[in-house]
Amino acid sequence: MKITNLLKQSSIKIGAAPGNKGEAIEQIVNLMVSGGNVKNREAYKAAVLAREDEGNTAVGEGIAIPHAKTAAVGAPGLAAMVIPDGVDYGAFDGQDVRLMFLIAAPEGGEDVHLEALAKLSTLLMDEGFRESLMQAKTPKEFLRVIDEKEAEGEKARETKDGFRVLGITACPTGIAHTYMAAEALEKAGEAMGVPVKIETQGSGGAKNVLSADEIKNADGIIIAADKNVDLARFDGKPVLITGVQEGIRNPERLIREVPARRFTTTPEKCRPQARAARASAGRSTST
Repeated sequence: MKITNLLKQSSIKIGAAPGNKGEAIEQIVNLMVSGGNVKNREAYKAAVLAREDEGNTAVGEGIAIPHAKTAAVGAPGLAAMVIPDGVDYGAFDGQDVRLMFLIAAPEGGEDVHLEALAKLSTLLMDEGFRESLMQAKTPKEFLRVIDEKEAEGEKARETKDGFRVLGITACPTGIAHTYMAAEALEKAGEAMGVPVKIETQGSGGAKNVLSADEIKNADGIIIAADKNVDLARFDGKPVLITGVQEGIRNPERLIREVPARRFTTTPEKCRPQARAARASAGRSTST
């Protein structure tokens, strides 16, 4: 799935200026409708607002990705909005939202919204990419920036020397933060010269699953999760357990520290530590 296959120029607005979160959602819903993907505007908007009631879809770093899967949608689609001055969206990190992507998925179909959400969350972890989107002058240029980024990501990753650090990321809903943490850890590893592979345990199931050989040869394991993860397969390996937000915010520190963690890992021993890590983080990841 390519983002640019779901996003039309008519559904992109550059230089939006909503006064509040409600206005931002209103405007981006209109953009989605203009793309021809929505059969019933009011029903779709109600589904988007209902999802917001479950948990704020601002994912931090000035980004919000509202989404809904409903019978009011005729075909999968995306809408996007650049808000140069930002809008208060109630984000967990306190930052105003400057980039919004809205996802529409038809009821009863494949989980296109989850796939799109995962891919967007991953791409948007790149600060340079976000800034390029913010600087786009036209919808056409906005699409070009995305197309180039997706093409870059399709290049095969070299793994001939194996992975030194492995990990699992997961959050209660298994959506945006799961993939943002995975991307942050893998990008940090690349910058540090440490090959890193992260398994994501998302709503669509486990992706990029770690193999037995990879686990055997790894220097250590990072578990950045806000829910219980079965750790039996990591028995005897150094394991660092923390919350998903730490995976997003401090990936370099986690990669540096994990080889020093020399305790035996079983679900019985590690799950209390995971609960303690989540309690100390004091944050929820509902997006």
